[in-house]
Amino acid sequence: MNSERLKDFRQAAYELLVRAKDATFELMDAVMTTRNASCLAEFSLSPVFNRQWPSIYEALQDCRPDRKKLMMLYRQQLEQQVPATEHILVAIDHTAWGRPFAKTLKDRTHEYQGGVIIGQGYSTIAWIPEAQGSWALPLLHERISSGSSPILQAASQLKLVCEQSIHPVLAVLDREYGNANWVLAQADIQADCLMRVRKNACLWSAPPAYSGRGRPRKHGQKMRLNDPTTWLQADTALEIDEHPELGQVRVSQWLDLHFYRAPGQRVNLILVERMKPMSNGQPFPPLWLAWVGERTLPKRNCLV
Repeated sequence: MNSERLKDFRQAAYELLVRAKDATFELMDAVMTTRNASCLAEFSLSPVFNRQWPSIYEALQDCRPDRKKLMMLYRQQLEQQVPATEHILVAIDHTAWGRPFAKTLKDRTHEYQGGVIIGQGYSTIAWIPEAQGSWALPLLHERISSGSSPILQAASQLKLVCEQSIHPVLAVLDREYGNANWVLAQADIQADCLMRVRKNACLWSAPPAYSGRGRPRKHGQKMRLNDPTTWLQADTALEIDEHPELGQVRVSQWLDLHFYRAPGQRVNLILVERMKPMSNGQPFPPLWLAWVGERTLPKRNCLV
């Protein structure tokens, strides 16, 4: 990004802050340029923050930016770097913030963080711009209210990104979303999704042809992921003799499966196995993935 383009971007972001623009903008710069801070007031010590420490709290209290317009601004800048025919990669995650002693904090919920805790949950959808590295550029970061859920909030965020994007979208998600609830929630969203699946999950094949008697079946054969004796014959398989990071790898794929509570939503199941054992002689745990979408899974993304 050249200097003129950066200036235009910063000015556009500044205009979207609505109230307390100056203090909020300086606070944003202070946060981005400060390596460590033990408390919020320490950001007032940054050389780019030209105000007294109470202005930090006033900025957070008064500023009410339009997050959707900010997201559109971020997206417009990022999409200039992506070829028109290439998909954009986004990641969605649910983060818990424990607040067990903040009894006056409104709308606390039960969250899971190494056990059930009281606090607040947040849903983040972030743009992953590079195949290598750890850069993640958040597009939306929103609190999950007690009237919603991580899956409903994530679906709402993904839908908004897809509606605004001129590129096809590929979303990657953790095991919390590898289930029927997520498959049903994203059914009407024009995005492809790659989710991790719990190793004890179950999927079903397509039902057999209707026999003409009784109610048509919704499910075929049951496949329990933690029981190899129930596995169906894989539709495709790929072996890589020497992956640069994983060593010898085998990738298997089962087509047109479904979760029990979502029989009308097709899922492609993928198993990634590292053939060489760990240093202690134990095998690596298998990685189960589920692909949902209209397009075929790109081969270059199979082992990301």
